[in-house]
Amino acid sequence: MNYLDFEKALAEIEGKAEELRALARESKGMDVEAEARALDEKALTMLTDLYKSLTAWQKCQVARHPDRPHCRDYIDALFTEYTPLAGDRNFADDHAVMGGLARFDDRPVMVIGHEKGHDTKTRIERNFGMARPEGYRKAVRLLDLADRFNLPVITLVDTPGAYPGKGAEERGQSEAIARSTEKCLQIGVPLVSVIIGEGGSGGAVAFATADKLAMLEHSIYSVISPEGCASILWKDGGKMREAAEALRLTAQDLSKLGICDKVIREPLGGAQRDRPATIASVGKAIGVLLSAMDGKSRDDLIKARRRKFLDIGSKGLAA
Repeated sequence: MNYLDFEKALAEIEGKAEELRALARESKGMDVEAEARALDEKALTMLTDLYKSLTAWQKCQVARHPDRPHCRDYIDALFTEYTPLAGDRNFADDHAVMGGLARFDDRPVMVIGHEKGHDTKTRIERNFGMARPEGYRKAVRLLDLADRFNLPVITLVDTPGAYPGKGAEERGQSEAIARSTEKCLQIGVPLVSVIIGEGGSGGAVAFATADKLAMLEHSIYSVISPEGCASILWKDGGKMREAAEALRLTAQDLSKLGICDKVIREPLGGAQRDRPATIASVGKAIGVLLSAMDGKSRDDLIKARRRKFLDIGSKGLAA
């Protein structure tokens, strides 16, 4: 278990409980279960107290936790007959973006998502979930395919943002993101997006311009990272805590603002503490959101999706 900075005291208590049990396994006559249980109870109380009042910055840390389930985990657990489709038919295949044909609850769908990788090798291969232009052009190709064959689209968003490298900019990064966002608005099939970790900048918007947007309880979604915001506004990346509060990037804030349609509860301590339960909750939410759009015509879907985004912020302007 990887512990976050604000979980250090919790790590000590859980570590002591595990040490006691390890000693008992080595010395069969030693009875430490009562002491270990007392430590477990203390750790549970501390965990509950920590996670009922997380700050925006602490939620950023949880959203970035390396042990959270990633796109690949959701696809393996929730979809059957997954057939990956690769390449943008122009330049290359971007491994930060994965997608293909699959069945969800035995219903044919197109699934697309950012994949960060789970260890050093795969994180480098996946570029830490930061897509290049060819990743977004691959997504556009898959969205077109879904539209042509009347397949609902499910996107799983988990990216710090689009890759800002020189080569990516030379190949038209901003144009590729804009085209992907535009394509999300144009397709005449249901589009459900779930923020499973980080939803960073235009790199996330390009996949999340959906009919229904769901967010895991401790995920984040913002126009810029807190560190980037702090560097621009205060010329000090160390002010990321203040930036996180100002950005209103938590699922709870975005639900109040009408941007997030559904907040999906996570297990106590975050998705990383019970990956199967988290994945099951996401699957249930996707099913509910897709069912809500059953029977809607192509024109109705497109009009409602466009209206949803045109209306964002209108309540605040009216007030």
